[in-house]
Amino acid sequence: MKREWLSGCQALLVWLVAGLTGGAQAQNPGASLIPADGGASVTAHFDPQGKPPSKFTLELRNGQKAELPFADKRDFDEAKRGFIAEPPYTKIMADAGNVAWDMASYGWLLTGKDFESIHPSLQRQAVLNMAYGLYEVVPGRIYQVRGFDLANISFIKGDTGWIVFDPLTAKETARAALDFINDKLGKRPVVGVVYSHSHVDHFGGVRGVIDEADAVSGKVAVIAPDGFLHEAIAENVFAGNAMSRRTQWQYAVLLQRSPFGHVDQAIGKNVAKGNTGLIAPNRLVKNDIEEIVLDGVTMVFQNVPDTEAPVEMNTYFPQFKALWTSENVTGTIHNIYTLRGAQVRNALNWSKEINKALYEFGQNAEVMFASHSWPRWGNARIQEVLRTQRDAYANLNNQVLHYANQGVTINEIQNVYEVPKSLRDQWAARSYHGDAQNNARAVINRFLGHYDGNPVNLIPLSPKDSAPLYVEMMGGSDKIIAKGEELKNQGKYLLATEILNKLVFAEPQNRPARQLLADVYEQLGYQAESTSVRNSFLQGAFELRNGLPAGVPPRSTGPDVVRAMSTEQWLDFIGISIDPKKADGLRFTFNLVTPDNGEQYSVELSNATLTSIKGFQAKNPDLTVTVNRADLNQVMMGQASFDDLIASGKAKFDGDRTGFDRLRAILVTFTPDFEILPGTAARAPTNPPKPFEVRDVIDFGD
Repeated sequence: MKREWLSGCQALLVWLVAGLTGGAQAQNPGASLIPADGGASVTAHFDPQGKPPSKFTLELRNGQKAELPFADKRDFDEAKRGFIAEPPYTKIMADAGNVAWDMASYGWLLTGKDFESIHPSLQRQAVLNMAYGLYEVVPGRIYQVRGFDLANISFIKGDTGWIVFDPLTAKETARAALDFINDKLGKRPVVGVVYSHSHVDHFGGVRGVIDEADAVSGKVAVIAPDGFLHEAIAENVFAGNAMSRRTQWQYAVLLQRSPFGHVDQAIGKNVAKGNTGLIAPNRLVKNDIEEIVLDGVTMVFQNVPDTEAPVEMNTYFPQFKALWTSENVTGTIHNIYTLRGAQVRNALNWSKEINKALYEFGQNAEVMFASHSWPRWGNARIQEVLRTQRDAYANLNNQVLHYANQGVTINEIQNVYEVPKSLRDQWAARSYHGDAQNNARAVINRFLGHYDGNPVNLIPLSPKDSAPLYVEMMGGSDKIIAKGEELKNQGKYLLATEILNKLVFAEPQNRPARQLLADVYEQLGYQAESTSVRNSFLQGAFELRNGLPAGVPPRSTGPDVVRAMSTEQWLDFIGISIDPKKADGLRFTFNLVTPDNGEQYSVELSNATLTSIKGFQAKNPDLTVTVNRADLNQVMMGQASFDDLIASGKAKFDGDRTGFDRLRAILVTFTPDFEILPGTAARAPTNPPKPFEVRDVIDFGD
């Protein structure tokens, strides 16, 4: 049984070691990533309190190995196809001096070992995501650099230069990719950039491939779907700090890269830690289907809003019979609700847009590639994958609502919904990034909301209030721990979490309870096929044992993102930042004027609430603030205060500023180090932002 499972991973390893493509560097692709010790350094748990997989976890793995279609190795063949070369380095350094990217930190995945602390299907996906280097997709015309960031960066060869699709998260990794392809295939200028959608791993590295002046002048086309700039900022403005903290769990950014920790991110290995930027598009795709010819390349764009992102587009290249599916069709079923927190996505519309791509372009396409994972070749294969993912999203939507219309609630559907066996048996329908159970709840939430119809859940008690009652009624901590141990020893991990979670919330400093819950969380993490679920449980186990590590840096917003944020969004964020208890009783009105962009706002504080309206000015304001938006950016980035701008003559306050000063005094600064589980407070607080500064307004693109 183990041999059958290993055959898939070993197929790729054999290719990596033996080399199946031509060229001097292609003789040994991936060799530089394999650790010299053969992976021996990762055999021990990185956390001294960590535990190995239990017999129940091993039994579950054996069952999965027997049930899943490991004999289907087409993904491995496709993942290696077109390999040209890998770079001579395994790390990419950030301009700030830190390591922006380290592909070799996952090299132990290429040792051919069967890691029992990883779901076998997830380990397969993690190996497939180890592609590192330059690949040819369409001979002489389309190339990808993979393994330089969470996403792939694609290069379309035009008559005179490169058209770059999705320039990664960071300037440094995108720049390295451009330098690498130019080194291998000959230097060519970038004549166009396409942002497929509004997530940061698809635009953040743009300054690594073009200069802003060339975009402003129109020398380089920057193409994006209509509404791109708004959506690139809006999704994370209002709850950005909370999302940042929750992302630490979904992406396990604090865990070591280890068979016992972070192994993969489903759509790529991880997120680059470099300079994130944003250059405004100069050409928006507004129609459902729109053709643009650039540098001799015909691109037919399909707008697919309300799918994986609020705005997104696929692209068909009729000259090459190549279909680019953005992040709508990759090597995994995606999130309908992402655990970091975001608006619930539309599974039914997602399915319909895939279906449209199938019928509009999929009848003729001979290659399909995307911003993540690996391409598929051959029309039959392309149609197979499109139909598989189309049906996966449609089935999720339809089956969940089928049961909801029979009374199944958001608190039950995860235990009722079941992916059909015909889909479970196809790798393209596996949920590595999303999770079928979590996605099922998301569909109900989209249509019916969080309320399950039971009045007791209209005003549920907070866990810290309800937990002591449960602990008392269950007979106290000793009985709960004893029962928790019994359930753990029986492999009934979810039942164990039900009672141990109550005890931890009732008694946050109860060390044995925390340790036991951590042990249970760890096994659930090992058993998870979804990276988001695995990471969340393993991060939870780590924090229960060790607390939140000290020195967790805030993700500061880059200057490009601040410039792209509308003033209205910033004012709305200030309204969220006000301490409502301290604001009660305060009342004032001020006008904000930004002459350089011709905008005006009327801002009022009343009833403990800050509101604003664009295009209006109050007739008798307490204060009028005049400042160029270009200078206001410095305040939004925390690089200057309003008083600094006044002193330098860059801002003018006319009237009584008492209300403004009171407003500034009651702003709460958010830092991503709050507790998710009780008793896990940070050892050292994160440095807070300055008043009016905005942080954490972009996501990891999931």
